Amino acid sequence: MEETDEHHVNKKCTAKTRTFKGRTNPQKSHYQHPLLQYSSHFGFFNQNQNQNQNQFQSYSCYPALLPLPPPIPLQLALAPPLSQNPTFQTKTHLQKVSCKVNDSPLATSSVSDAQVPVVTMTPEGIQGRTSLPFKGSNGRNIRSNTKEALVAARRPDSGGVEGHVITLLANHFLVKFDPSLKIYHYNVEISPNPSKEVARMIKQKLVENNSGLLSGANPAYDGRKNIYSPVEFQKDKLEFFISLPIPITKSGLPFGESNCFPQKQNQQLKVFRINIRHVSKFDGKDLSSYLSKEGDDWIPLPQDYLHALDVVLRESPMEKCIPVGRSFYSSSMGGTKEIGGGAIGWRGFFQSLRPTQQGLALNVDFSITAFHESIGVILYLQKRLDFLRDLSQRKTRSFSDEERREVEKALRNIRVFVCHRETVQRYRVHGLTEEVTENLYFPDRGGKNLRLVNYFKEHYNYDIQFRNLPCLQISRSKPCYLPMELCIICEGQKFLGKLSDDQTARILKMGCQRPKERKAIVDGIMRGPVGPTSGNQAEEFKLHVSREMTRLNGRILQPPKLKLGDGGHIRDIIPSRRDRQWNLLDSHVFQGTRIERWALISFGGTPEQKSNIPKFMNQLSHRCEQLGIFLNKSTIVSPQFESTQVLSNVSLLESKLKKIHRAASNNLQLLICVMEKKHKGYADLKRIAETSVGVVSQCCLYPNLGKLSSQFLANLALKINAKVGGCTVALYNSLPSQIPRLLRPDEPVIFMGADVTHPHPLDDFSPSVAAVVGSMNWPAANKYVSRMRSQTHRQEIIQDLAAMVGELLDDFYQEVKKLPKRIIFFRDGVSETQFYKVLKEELQAVKEACARFPGYKPPVTFAVVQKRHHTRLFPFEVDPSSTQNLPTDENIPPGTVVDTVITHPKEFDFYLCSHWGVKGTSRPTHYHVLWDENQFTSDELQKLVYNLCYTFVRCTKPVSLVPPAYYAHLAAYRGRLYLERSESVACTRSSSTISRAAPPKATPLPKLSENIKKLMFYC
Repeated sequence: MEETDEHHVNKKCTAKTRTFKGRTNPQKSHYQHPLLQYSSHFGFFNQNQNQNQNQFQSYSCYPALLPLPPPIPLQLALAPPLSQNPTFQTKTHLQKVSCKVNDSPLATSSVSDAQVPVVTMTPEGIQGRTSLPFKGSNGRNIRSNTKEALVAARRPDSGGVEGHVITLLANHFLVKFDPSLKIYHYNVEISPNPSKEVARMIKQKLVENNSGLLSGANPAYDGRKNIYSPVEFQKDKLEFFISLPIPITKSGLPFGESNCFPQKQNQQLKVFRINIRHVSKFDGKDLSSYLSKEGDDWIPLPQDYLHALDVVLRESPMEKCIPVGRSFYSSSMGGTKEIGGGAIGWRGFFQSLRPTQQGLALNVDFSITAFHESIGVILYLQKRLDFLRDLSQRKTRSFSDEERREVEKALRNIRVFVCHRETVQRYRVHGLTEEVTENLYFPDRGGKNLRLVNYFKEHYNYDIQFRNLPCLQISRSKPCYLPMELCIICEGQKFLGKLSDDQTARILKMGCQRPKERKAIVDGIMRGPVGPTSGNQAEEFKLHVSREMTRLNGRILQPPKLKLGDGGHIRDIIPSRRDRQWNLLDSHVFQGTRIERWALISFGGTPEQKSNIPKFMNQLSHRCEQLGIFLNKSTIVSPQFESTQVLSNVSLLESKLKKIHRAASNNLQLLICVMEKKHKGYADLKRIAETSVGVVSQCCLYPNLGKLSSQFLANLALKINAKVGGCTVALYNSLPSQIPRLLRPDEPVIFMGADVTHPHPLDDFSPSVAAVVGSMNWPAANKYVSRMRSQTHRQEIIQDLAAMVGELLDDFYQEVKKLPKRIIFFRDGVSETQFYKVLKEELQAVKEACARFPGYKPPVTFAVVQKRHHTRLFPFEVDPSSTQNLPTDENIPPGTVVDTVITHPKEFDFYLCSHWGVKGTSRPTHYHVLWDENQFTSDELQKLVYNLCYTFVRCTKPVSLVPPAYYAHLAAYRGRLYLERSESVACTRSSSTISRAAPPKATPLPKLSENIKKLMFYC
């Protein structure tokens, strides 16, 4: 199923505003407020439902988050020079990696004794390649006169050759540019500092009124400080003054009231000073040389020119849509859909300019994300918070302290507008008033205290209904109040909260299109009125963007032969089905375990559901036996039945689990937990079981026990077997036999995976959690041990990587009796902008861990694994009558690999779709090798990764992500669960805090019990 921007979006996004152009009905709010009958003469709303739609259309500047005042003639104003606002530039603080390593029998007592190889990196990042004229192709250090620098590994060959060739389409659109065209870069300073929307209005008027000084150019503007022009301006330094009618709020009325006069008096002409200064000029010759196969292999990517072209292609969508990251959204793109909880799904598109083997390409993809629904605040709270569902019927109710915190959390930083008077002004919610509306007073301009509810009765003939609710506080520093019932959520604000399971399911469904439909949507975007080719900016810069998807050849790798258990009738199998799945009918798992001592605990459930427990235990034991796993038919203690409330009481839950463990003589192999429904106490249960009690647990839900299908029982059995030390499958032909040039049976290799999980976007203090896993057997390489650490909030670089890798090497030595001859490291969750930093710091940490062992310097391959990208591959049918091609509405088959045309011009990367896409459009995984001292060929590494995808323990099909990275993701998620209880407590403590200067020190994770430390408890 398709992932959406919500998946993951672990970045903290700020909702942006945008003026919609060419939209006849920018607001489609169906909110109707009783007060609006007094405002019908504004053309806002009407009590008459039949006239409602016409009233919307007649009002041309309905006050959403997006629109500023409707187009009003802007003029140049002669004004005295304004004082220049100081600009503040943020600095990046690089933290030194802490490498506290536990002593081990093999480790040296001092890192310095081991002669850690120190690699000095260029501070410029990847752009530091300019002075590096030569280097080997494996990504090793290049020695210059003064220092050594890291450079990402180069492609070792022209691409792989193994596999059946198929023709595909990719959502990359070729961009042709004129290398000789000079682009002039100008810095823009606007004072006082405007919002991005006002800045774009200023730029637009600047171009209209000063064509001569700008040499007739229509420059591209990034909305911040950069303007790019295809021709040189008349002067290197230019200064302009522009006045704009900006809505203002006059002081004196502390609840957002400007005054009660018509709107035109709520505005004043605000003067802006614009200073334009020439920074540089560059042409596209370096970019053309970088992209050409004949060019110097070590020319750095000319980021300046590429960024300028990217700004040019984003100009038109920026004017018509709401930008969120690299995506653009509009309520006009195929409609919106409610996803519950006060959120609404919007359609949009992603675009990114990328250097590829075919040249510059624009990657365009369909995208979905959640926005706040534009409705009244009261109705929004009813939808958002379950405990307020009946709020509109209970107008006299008030909030408890806990409810007040939840409401404040839900509304903070949301922008609203008022409906009791005509205005285009928008207000940001900073919190709630301490007093309820009934008790709020404010001084008028004469100093007399006025009661807020009386003021609205006298000025607007409106009786405030919800008098026992607090007002919205719309100023950070001074009291400014707005009654909730008079406020409406502005349109176009990205939903930053954590989506519920139901919301996530609905938004995934919105973005779940079969390949044929998704391809048609992307083609429509490229030809549509808001897409990247919709404006004339590209022509100004002599850019030609193809509207046809890129056609290319891919290859389908053959599936490996698999080895199953010796006890079954079928002991080996080649997955020959189209989806590459296999079943375990008449087969045993490769290594089944014996579970003699286990227990079961139930939370909640009806009497009828509880009566099914004996049947469930019997059938699970029988299904395990069929799979070659021994599960004792009887539990060590009789099944325990507890109420669901036990899951909400941490201390009681812990005592119950410890009581079961003691009854099993502190020797319990497995605890099965059956729950009535999903519960937040799941996190506490896992933490207590794995850190305090020391037992592996498997949870399941009562609704699934009613069916007891063979498939459900088999899936449960596979997870249980893996958690207690077994494994499902192994490669029949071991990895050394498949890649004999590099791998030997007597020279063990360790596969490592690493990932970092971050708190959700609105959480500004919780730690991030890093996890590293390592394979512990050779040549099977299908059992992985994990290490987890909490670290600084939103820190992507793994801080304790050296220590974690060192511990995994210790464990490997204990299991295999040798240190690994080679290390193959898969790093998940890294964006391209972080490649150099991750390579510089984390590769060094891996080598530092190795240096603890005397004379140990294994070759390392370091590859980044990316799932959150927007490249999609579609089947291409050359001849409709041909039987060799895939149907165009089916996903590409498992094993499809692409390493030409759309991949990096020089570096070692490839796309591999190792799984069968059941729903939506398959997303191939992008593997980008940053360092390769093992010197793999394309074929060798692609085969290795694809074969490993068949060894995942939880299922009988190849997975979409190489297992070391997959397991690291699961382990990091488990570490996040351990923190959830303390996070919720911390969240309650700091709910009144508006902002935090710096995140607190990371709460350390509880230590794992020794009983389960070497088991795959996290899978």
